[in-house]
Amino acid sequence: MPRWTMIEALNNALALELEHDRRVLIFGEDVGKNGGVFRVTEGLQNRFGEERVFDTPLAESAIIGTAIGIAVYGLRPIAEIQFAGFSLLAFNQIVSQAAHMRSRSGGLYTVPLVIRAVFGGNVRSHEMHSDNIEGLFMHTPGIKIVIPSNPYDAKGLLHAAIADPDPVLLLEHMRLYRSFRQEVPAEYYTVPIGKAVVVHEGSDVTVIAYGAMVAVALEAAKQLESSDEASVEVVELRTIAPMDEQTIADSVNKTGRAVVVHEAARTGGVGAEIVAVINQHCLYALLKPVERVTSPDTPFPIPTVEDLLIPTPGRVVNAIRRTLEA
Repeated sequence: MPRWTMIEALNNALALELEHDRRVLIFGEDVGKNGGVFRVTEGLQNRFGEERVFDTPLAESAIIGTAIGIAVYGLRPIAEIQFAGFSLLAFNQIVSQAAHMRSRSGGLYTVPLVIRAVFGGNVRSHEMHSDNIEGLFMHTPGIKIVIPSNPYDAKGLLHAAIADPDPVLLLEHMRLYRSFRQEVPAEYYTVPIGKAVVVHEGSDVTVIAYGAMVAVALEAAKQLESSDEASVEVVELRTIAPMDEQTIADSVNKTGRAVVVHEAARTGGVGAEIVAVINQHCLYALLKPVERVTSPDTPFPIPTVEDLLIPTPGRVVNAIRRTLEA
């Protein structure tokens, strides 16, 4: 079985889809000849031709508007937005058109569209390139949002997203693209959308995370367990919309304590929704209030102070310790 980076796993998934389904098209800024700014689509235009993989003007609203139109009429577009912050230029198309088409048409039309976008900090990028804006889209009914933390899930979630009849936003963290390799099947498989997973079992406290923060949560768990301070269970969401409330509730009801970790700003973020889920399903099991470890409510800073923004294993450890206090 090959050992791939996330970029290689995504590239393999895209190649399989192009090979087996003539309805699949890939387009966006620089995805063709250059293979994308991070080379996720490298080699696909040479292999499948300019009619299947092609470059667009620098106009995000036009990219998504075109994708919605051809999806409604039966194609399976995969539209790349170079950085998630740029998707705000297509916000109206995504939330007012793609997400609402099924309900607006009474089920007559669907929008089987995948929007791939890069996001995330600790890579010394800049605002609009690193911004974590998943919470803006999470508030919109009709769109699914998946955020993988590893190459295996990235490929499986991409296949599942392409097969889905409704729009799916696939957010890919920059720091994870080439950070490690993992065994990934070369053949087609899917990872279910809307299903979280327990990636590390524990008994004293639950840490809930997604994307690059999964590794941060696992490192915090390792530090506490190596000193016999706590047995930490780590739940990876993989999908934030729809959210797997059952897996969250089962874990927190078992441990009685919870810490939520995400890189996005605190107010109105995914973490607030997770806390609401815990309060609804686990209130009588909670031994301490739920802790949140997030970025502060500030614009994404310049690279020299970026480390002050992003949650670290140390911050997660301190939050876990607060939940363990008598």
